[in-house]
Amino acid sequence: MITSHSQEAVDAAITSRRSIRAFLDKPVAREDIERILEVAARAPSGTNTQPWKVYVLTGQARSKLSEAILAVNADPEQARAHTEEYAYYPREWVSPFIDRRRKVGWDLYSLLGLTRDNKAGMAAQHARNYAFFDAPVGLIFTIDRIMEQGSWLDYGMFLQNIMVAARARGLDTCPQAAFTQYHRIIEAQLGIPDNEMLVCGMALGWADTDKIENSLVTEREPVAGFAKFME
Repeated sequence: MITSHSQEAVDAAITSRRSIRAFLDKPVAREDIERILEVAARAPSGTNTQPWKVYVLTGQARSKLSEAILAVNADPEQARAHTEEYAYYPREWVSPFIDRRRKVGWDLYSLLGLTRDNKAGMAAQHARNYAFFDAPVGLIFTIDRIMEQGSWLDYGMFLQNIMVAARARGLDTCPQAAFTQYHRIIEAQLGIPDNEMLVCGMALGWADTDKIENSLVTEREPVAGFAKFME
């Protein structure tokens, strides 16, 4: 039975979810990670195909992957040789999407004191993705290449479940499309088979509430802005 208290707890887990970009050096218990994934796997999927696969990285496994990517990312020529396998963002931006993208970017950079002419500072901040923002747990998600668009939609529900289940335990996350550029490095480092395709990464851990970047709360459109009620 769902009580009003249960409803409030679920709503709080959803609405308090944010992309955290600085984590504490505090481990997450393996049993908590396993339970989060177990809960998340209740996500719906067409004909119960369950298209998700997760590589859970901690300790040296996480550090080695980060070091391998950061070494290439630091060299612009090498970095340009790495491209995404799929288009996460549109090829051509239009309003209102480009406006929202720009706003969240500049809101974050402003908090960090990064001006528009500080390209090096912005690049360094972006590169923190590849260290999972110092989170103790890095998650890498893949999907079988034979799966089609519907399974990718299902995958999004699985990812959301992970983030909400983490929040219910006081943990935070940051979903990271930035990893897709370096799918070849990730595949080699983790021994991912050829039939699997990288979907994204995710940082998981305890938020460092003293870091200014974690004070960012992004805006959302009101319901009237995206929903049309018809009777």
